[in-house]
Amino acid sequence: MFDIRRREFLGLIGGAATLWPLTGHAQQPTVPVVGFLNSASADGYASMANAFRQGLKEAGYVEGDNVAIEYRWANDQYDRLPALAADLVSRRINVIFANSPSIVAAKAATSTIPIVFVSGDDPVRLGFVASLNRPGGNATGVAILSGELGAKRLELLRELIPQAKTIAVLINSDFGPSARFRGDVERAAPALGLTLPFLQANNEGEIDAAFTSLDSRRERLVALAAKIAIPAAYETRATAVAGGLTSYGASVGDAYRQAGIYVGRILKGEKPAELPVPLATKIELVINLRTAKALGLTVPDKILVAADEVIE
Repeated sequence: MFDIRRREFLGLIGGAATLWPLTGHAQQPTVPVVGFLNSASADGYASMANAFRQGLKEAGYVEGDNVAIEYRWANDQYDRLPALAADLVSRRINVIFANSPSIVAAKAATSTIPIVFVSGDDPVRLGFVASLNRPGGNATGVAILSGELGAKRLELLRELIPQAKTIAVLINSDFGPSARFRGDVERAAPALGLTLPFLQANNEGEIDAAFTSLDSRRERLVALAAKIAIPAAYETRATAVAGGLTSYGASVGDAYRQAGIYVGRILKGEKPAELPVPLATKIELVINLRTAKALGLTVPDKILVAADEVIE
């Protein structure tokens, strides 16, 4: 961890130096400090942190040069987030960045320090902002399309496994977009000739039970799917990189980059209340060929051509 705000005081050296005018020794400007609050781990979100720093750079700020970043990682222990947020606030940082599970803690910790978020759910519905166009208050950020792309992932699995008649859908009802996601895939299923049993899993223990009976713990989900050789489609690139068959969804990395740009704009004097919340519209399709081969699947050429990334 770094000291959040450091002041360097110029002292009088003594002797004749005490007669020098103080204006000749002006205090160095204070480097702004950004608090980076994340519910996950530094290892798991290294690529996202890099994307965030890239956005800051595009806005004119380079870590270690003209901006400092204080990182706080909860390592998937969500109950730690309020204390981590309070710690950042106590250090009088300039802006807080918060990922989706961290926003509530950040908002509860301060109503004055600007907050920039990446939200996987509707920030208006959750009360983070007054509206997408004019957020109001001290928070703004980027909203990621989540449940709205469920039908496309279902169609993708159907193309990868054309003989499939039943595709199980694992959902977490505690996650806001789950209801929209369920409605999306239920409407798409008849045209694809599919039956959709829904499996409920709101925590890690229920994930185990769901797979025996057959978002937030991607390694566990991928490992269990691989263990029982079930092809699975996911929302984020990280799950395909971790060994999932395929992912189709908004680029979380690009959302983090956009958030970094917003943090830079706020450091330059813009107000979060006046920065509209954009939707993350960069969609990426990732195929893991290693996993496909392990499952005995042949990926159609048209999917390979359409893929933004193929992991071999």
